Amino acid sequence: MSLDNHDTRISRRKFLLGSAALAGAVPFLSACGGRSDAAAAPTGPPKRGGTLRVGVTGGGASDSLDPHSPVTNPDIARVRNLYEPLVYRDHDFEVSYLVAEKLEPSADSATWTATLRDGIRFHDGRPVTPADVVATFRRIMDPDDPKSGAASLSMLDRVTAKGDRQVEFHLSEPSAVFADYLGQYSLGIVPADFDVAKPVGTGPFRAESFTAGLQSRFVRNPHYWRPDRPYLDELVLINFTEDDARINALLASQVDAIDQVPVALVDVLRSDERMRILSSETGTWLPFTMRVDRPPFDDVRVRQALRLVVDREQMINQVLSGQGRVGNDLYAPFDPAYASELPQRTQNIAEARRLLAEAGKSNLDIELVTAPIQAGAVEAAQVFQQQAKAAGVTVRLRRVDTTTFYGDNYLKWDFAQDFWYTRNYLPQVANGSLPDSPYNETHWQDPEFVRLVRTADRTSDAGKRTRLLKQAQRIEYERGGLIVWGFVNQVDAHQVYVAGLVPDRTGLPLSGYSFGHVWLG
Repeated sequence: MSLDNHDTRISRRKFLLGSAALAGAVPFLSACGGRSDAAAAPTGPPKRGGTLRVGVTGGGASDSLDPHSPVTNPDIARVRNLYEPLVYRDHDFEVSYLVAEKLEPSADSATWTATLRDGIRFHDGRPVTPADVVATFRRIMDPDDPKSGAASLSMLDRVTAKGDRQVEFHLSEPSAVFADYLGQYSLGIVPADFDVAKPVGTGPFRAESFTAGLQSRFVRNPHYWRPDRPYLDELVLINFTEDDARINALLASQVDAIDQVPVALVDVLRSDERMRILSSETGTWLPFTMRVDRPPFDDVRVRQALRLVVDREQMINQVLSGQGRVGNDLYAPFDPAYASELPQRTQNIAEARRLLAEAGKSNLDIELVTAPIQAGAVEAAQVFQQQAKAAGVTVRLRRVDTTTFYGDNYLKWDFAQDFWYTRNYLPQVANGSLPDSPYNETHWQDPEFVRLVRTADRTSDAGKRTRLLKQAQRIEYERGGLIVWGFVNQVDAHQVYVAGLVPDRTGLPLSGYSFGHVWLG
């Protein structure tokens, strides 16, 4: 998740000159020039072979190959290619089957039965069995060491094997959307004797070498259940903590693709005929987080006022260079139950001043903790600081590094930021909006909201569930602790000869880091 941002207002000329110097002898195509020897975009059917080198944002000494505890972008990229969950959201954010070929609820939605894909095998050739699935979820739900996906599965009572290819999930309370909870990249199926030092999964690639904070090398999984994939022989993931280093590596052809292009540099890369920009409309969001249990944010009028100081269009234009959509203090925009009927909140300085005066906070002075946790985060904090001045609010920025931000004080900051990839509403609530959620940054624990969410999760009737979720969203909209100012387009870049990368709604970069689909021309 980390990203060492640079000022996105850097002049193009300065960037291009620096890039050319770092690229050395590799020719660089400027905005007003051309290359006659530029590679052509691949055509025809996919070709097998070759090594894909990917520059991935962030990472560090704590990088891991653990399938169930990914934190940084390189962690997630490794997880997505080494392991697979039973089900997952595809590029269009529709549920697709991976290790499982079927997932069915009982009549009361209290038991769900997964049928494993026939003939699916691990990297070492062993068949995937129900016992492996049971052991996987035992590892994830270990009370002494719960993994990141455990919070979404709080209703899971036990997992049992049923025959040669089926597994039953017995829930402590019914869940009509349990498939959504299972469709997380951090729930990859592993063998019962899994050892993170010798990682084995069912993904398109298997681990060859790994150096935390630097590089991972993977090779084709010969036992992959899709017989024609992956097309690549090798996949190399290279960590980059700085924007300029990552982009210069692409320009110098040291990597074939990079994630998270700074939006201010999109046009620069577009001007180079060797490059292609991949822009995806997503549900990714960069909220400001207010602790509702700490002053001054324990006063709902202060929270409402700070939401009203935000000029959301200006945020999209200045922070994202137009690469995004305005938000309305709600998340999960692709959920069928998304409360799009609620009035769009816009900047209203007069009302913000009135609310602050009513709360006795006319000269509000607050600290906002920011860090380069995702492209645009620090810039969003800077723009918010300027917008708040119009309402008489002084915002003192405290910029820390990513390690400090996500260290011991994470979830303790009174006013800070975070970022989330696309999820539907109930899985997102489970991760960040309930009293027992692992990432409840706002310490939100509204009893009425909890009751509505719990009831909705047990409701099989889609119409009734939608009505309940819309009520819950209205509560968050009116008195929640999140400022959701927009949804961020995912912008990545790759060499023209890289094929198979498509827009992806999940919010994960580079087609959801799904490199099993990629081939080289």
